[in-house]
Amino acid sequence: MRTFAAVWPPEEVLDHLDLALATARGGPAGRSSDVRWSARETWHLTTAFYGDLPDALVPALGEALGEACADLRPYPLALRGAGVFSHRTLWVGAGGGLDEHASVTRACREVGLELGAHDDGRARDRPHLTVGRARPGSGPPRRRSSRPRDSVREAAPDDPVAGLVRALAVYRGPQWTVAEVRLVESVPGAGRGGGPLYRTVDRLPLGG
Repeated sequence: MRTFAAVWPPEEVLDHLDLALATARGGPAGRSSDVRWSARETWHLTTAFYGDLPDALVPALGEALGEACADLRPYPLALRGAGVFSHRTLWVGAGGGLDEHASVTRACREVGLELGAHDDGRARDRPHLTVGRARPGSGPPRRRSSRPRDSVREAAPDDPVAGLVRALAVYRGPQWTVAEVRLVESVPGAGRGGGPLYRTVDRLPLGG
């Protein structure tokens, strides 16, 4: 089973983001032919990616995550700002209780490592929610680099997502209280539009 741990914003937060993205898509920067937008049901902030695990190991992973989350407190978070990784992946960032979120991320990673589930740590030092990806061939030639290009200033003017990053740079979503972490199964290609299908395997409350 391909699994990851994540924080999932509530519906009212997703509603607010949905409206902001609809506005950005309808503006001069929002050429739909350039970007493959992720389905709303996939919007989340990954805290640890565990990859493909034996099914028999998943209950133990959920139990260990539950114990780790019980030692952490709920915290405030809000979606805000935007950026792009490697000229391709458009994301919305987060603000608020970032220290607490970092503690949750660290705990989720450590649980995976203890059980032999390696987390590659892809860009999770910067909390983010992926909203779209540039379609192949729609952007400038990609430069070889070991560091992702992930800020508004670093979005090249001819990137297909550069205008969208600028439009979303001032985005500020409503604050909510993060009260749980989800353990999620990912089924590549089984979701809407050929994207991934996510199924919640377990919900682990913070603070027990």
